[in-house]
Amino acid sequence: MDLYAALTVAWRGLLANKMRSILTMLGIIIGVAAVIIMISIGQGASAQVTSRIASMGSNLIMVMPAASFGAVRGAGGEVNSLTLDDARAIGELPLVQNVAPEARSQVTASFGSRTWTTTVNGTTAGLQAIKGWQMTAGAFFSNDDVDRAALVAVLGPTVVANLFPSGVNPIGASITLNNLQFTVIGVLPSQGSGFGGADQDDIIYIPITTAQRRFLGQGVVPNSVRMINVQAQDTTSLTAVQEEITSLLRQRHHLGANQDDDFRIQNMTAVLDTVAAATGSMTLLLAGIAAVSLLVGGIGIMNIMLVSVTERTREIGIRMAVGATRGAILTQFLVEAMILSLVGGLIGVAGGIIGSKVVAMLAKWPAVLNPMAILLAMGFAALVGIFFGYYPARKAANADPIEALRFE
Repeated sequence: MDLYAALTVAWRGLLANKMRSILTMLGIIIGVAAVIIMISIGQGASAQVTSRIASMGSNLIMVMPAASFGAVRGAGGEVNSLTLDDARAIGELPLVQNVAPEARSQVTASFGSRTWTTTVNGTTAGLQAIKGWQMTAGAFFSNDDVDRAALVAVLGPTVVANLFPSGVNPIGASITLNNLQFTVIGVLPSQGSGFGGADQDDIIYIPITTAQRRFLGQGVVPNSVRMINVQAQDTTSLTAVQEEITSLLRQRHHLGANQDDDFRIQNMTAVLDTVAAATGSMTLLLAGIAAVSLLVGGIGIMNIMLVSVTERTREIGIRMAVGATRGAILTQFLVEAMILSLVGGLIGVAGGIIGSKVVAMLAKWPAVLNPMAILLAMGFAALVGIFFGYYPARKAANADPIEALRFE
């Protein structure tokens, strides 16, 4: 029997029991759809985390106090070991391209009758270069603004939306931050949500010298900063820059050979690699769990095919009696199993694509459809059809023609 004839006979056999064929395919449909959805969700999570880390800046190293993130010392408090002078010294290292220290505080901003509580972040002009921001309106402040502690502000989109009525241009407007008048000189591009879902657009940037003099409370270490962003010249120099920063800060902070660092350094490329490995493992785990349903679907195909062989024993005997070979019988039943798995796989692919979009829409979670995931699911479905269909097909092919003709 040629392949075309086998396909024709197998298709007719499946159509003769439509409901049973549909129920048999159900396990394959669910399994393929589940694999595609799980891989899409896992890769979407990986892409989202990667995008958020990348938005923090390229070739980025973050230097923070060792005690806690952004710790400062008041009376009896923790020591913030980093200062603006440390940042300036780091900026002199040969492999460093840009440096931007940060010092944060909560403020109440107002414009006219509108008020909004937000975060003010003191920094330098280098932060724009590190982040790669293309301003939506106006410009970022300059190093000259930092040197003279100018009362200028750059606003995030969330702050603009809450302080300024629709249609009002914020550039050049005067806003009040904790009773101090600042002139708005720029509006940042939207950054979306950060880690933990925090709104990165709900922020105001001002010169760090202004923040230190006007907003950091009494008793704070003079000249202190919350963290220092360092941009290396390229990714290949990140390790060297990290070692140079460590050596420089230990020297500046007069740390002995047996003393621990009073700062910690985070290489964002290393963080990205760790996150990528973790999300990759999660994706494989989700796909593996989903693939179990494909195996269940394969067992369903085998069971139904065994029932079909039993029901059609007399038919098998008649076909053998008129000259059908054992290979032709094997091919017929194996093709039936393949059709069940492949048709179920195609329906499952459609279900997986639709399901991924629905999950992304309802859960507000990104889903990345990967063609390789679709091919993988279809390939696995085909293998399931061959593997679980072979035993029933072989049983049919090995049937004794005389006994098959006697079967009632």
